[in-house]
Amino acid sequence: MKSTKQRRREIKSDRLEKTAKRAERLRRELVAIRAQYIDQAIDGGAVAVGHRLAEPGRYLSLPEFLVRGTYLPMHFACMDCGKEDIWTAHQQKWWYEVALGDPFSIATRCRPCRAKERARKIEARRVHLDGIALKKRALPKT
Repeated sequence: MKSTKQRRREIKSDRLEKTAKRAERLRRELVAIRAQYIDQAIDGGAVAVGHRLAEPGRYLSLPEFLVRGTYLPMHFACMDCGKEDIWTAHQQKWWYEVALGDPFSIATRCRPCRAKERARKIEARRVHLDGIALKKRALPKT
C-alpha cells in the first residue's frame, strides 16, 4: 500500500507528463498549419508573428493569428460611425507584440473615432480629478 505522499508524487508526475505531451502535440500541429498558411499569406500583405507570442502552452485556446503564424489585414466596421476600415497586419503586430494587447481582441474603432474616444476619456478624467481637488479644498480642516 502506498503512502499519500507517494500517491501525490505519482499524480504530479502524471500531470507533468500529460502537459508535456500536449505541448509537443500542439507544437507539431502548429508547425504543419503555419507552413500551409505562411506560403499563401506572405503575398497578401501578411506579417509573421513574433516568436515570443508563439510559445505553445501559453494560452488555453489559441487566437487565430497564432495558429496561422501570420497577421493578415482585417476588415471591420467602426462601432461609433459604422465606417468600414482595415486593421493592417503591421498595426496588429504592434498591438499584440509591442502594446501587449489581449490576443483575443480586435479593432473596433477607426482612427478618427479612436482619437475622439481618447479625448473624451482624458476630459472625463480631468473633470473627475478637478472635482476631487475641489472637494478636498471645501472640507473644513480639523
